[in-house]
Amino acid sequence: MLFFVGLIVLFGSILGGYLPHGKIEVLWQPLEFVIIAGAAFGAFIIANPKAVIVKSFKSIGKIIKGSPHNKDGYLDLLTLLYTLLRMAKTKGTLALEAHIEKPQESELFKAYPKFLANTHATTFLCDYLRMMTMGTENAFQMETLIDEEIETHHAEHSQIIDAITTVGDGLPAFGIVAAVLGIIITMGSILEPPEVLGGMIGAALVGTFLGILLAYGVVTPMANALKAYAEADIKYYYCMRAALVAHMQGHAPVIAVEFARKMLFPEERPSFIEVEDAMNDVPTAA
Repeated sequence: MLFFVGLIVLFGSILGGYLPHGKIEVLWQPLEFVIIAGAAFGAFIIANPKAVIVKSFKSIGKIIKGSPHNKDGYLDLLTLLYTLLRMAKTKGTLALEAHIEKPQESELFKAYPKFLANTHATTFLCDYLRMMTMGTENAFQMETLIDEEIETHHAEHSQIIDAITTVGDGLPAFGIVAAVLGIIITMGSILEPPEVLGGMIGAALVGTFLGILLAYGVVTPMANALKAYAEADIKYYYCMRAALVAHMQGHAPVIAVEFARKMLFPEERPSFIEVEDAMNDVPTAA
């Protein structure tokens, strides 16, 4: 929603300041847009492997969606972590096997559909719980391994962010290319009357305008929005890491969950009372 609000404010402010003294038809130069957008897209294809290109287009949905996790989502995660760690503490780690091998079929996981819908997070958590059932006891080694996987996940985000940022950096230059081509066409019509030449020069300058506008008004902000999304998404995994490592160090499930809660940004962090109430609602048999 904020993405569209930003676009409305951006273009509304520019057009609102221009229209009282300018003509809107002068700005309508579709061929200039074709040159700029086409050149930028071509450079984007040249600079990136297929996987990054595909993921970049898919990431547009993330920009529109906004933050990947909210307070309710984290409350679900913390409650799930408590449920799993309490089971491991009271019934033994092997009791988790029935749930982590096929989480989609587990009644325990089905109680947290928001988490279960996140395939990557589900796999991430189940993989490390499985390692615990297999006898992994060294909390330091586990923490190091989790950090490595989180860094890999973050690097995947960074590839997309860097690719889009590069496009934004190049758009002003492609705008100049379009403007120069427009000037070349204008010079071929130098004998035309001043009003015709003025229109042709104005059309050429629209290329520079479009390049700068798309770069700093649209594409670069999109890259920054993806960066914020990635940082928020990574925090979700650090939250799980904190709980798992605290559990392996011998802390009670309540304390392990509190370690995880403290990892969160204040605006997304459930209060201690909210988490406590959610944990109290977990069935004793779980």
